[in-house]
Amino acid sequence: MPSYTVTVATGSQWFAGTDDYVYLTLQGTSGCSERHLLDKPFYNDFERGAVDSYDVTVEEDLGEIQLIKIEKRKYWYEDDWYLKYVTVKTPVGDYLEFPCYRWITDEKEVVLRDG
Repeated sequence: MPSYTVTVATGSQWFAGTDDYVYLTLQGTSGCSERHLLDKPFYNDFERGAVDSYDVTVEEDLGEIQLIKIEKRKYWYEDDWYLKYVTVKTPVGDYLEFPCYRWITDEKEVVLRDG
C-alpha cells in the first residue's frame, strides 16, 4: 500500500491557526484517494506558524499526483485558517508543492494544483 507524506504549513499572521477539522484528498493520473482527516492524537494541529506532517496511506498507486483537495469543517465555531502551502512526498521520493497563500474562511473544498 503506497504511503505519501503530506506537510501542511500554516501562516504566521495573528489568528492564522485553526482548531477545525482538516481533510485531504489526493488526485492522480491513475485514481483518487479517499478523504483523509489530518489529525495527530493529543497534538494541537494547524497552530499559527506551524508546519505539520502526516502519513497518508492509500489502497493503490495514484500515479502522478495532479492536484489535492483541502476541506475545512467546523469543530466548535467558525474558525478561519491561513494555509500557506502543502507539500507531498510521493512513495518514489518526489516532492510536490501546492501553494495556497490565502485564508480559508468557511466550510468548503479548496482545490490546489502543483506549483
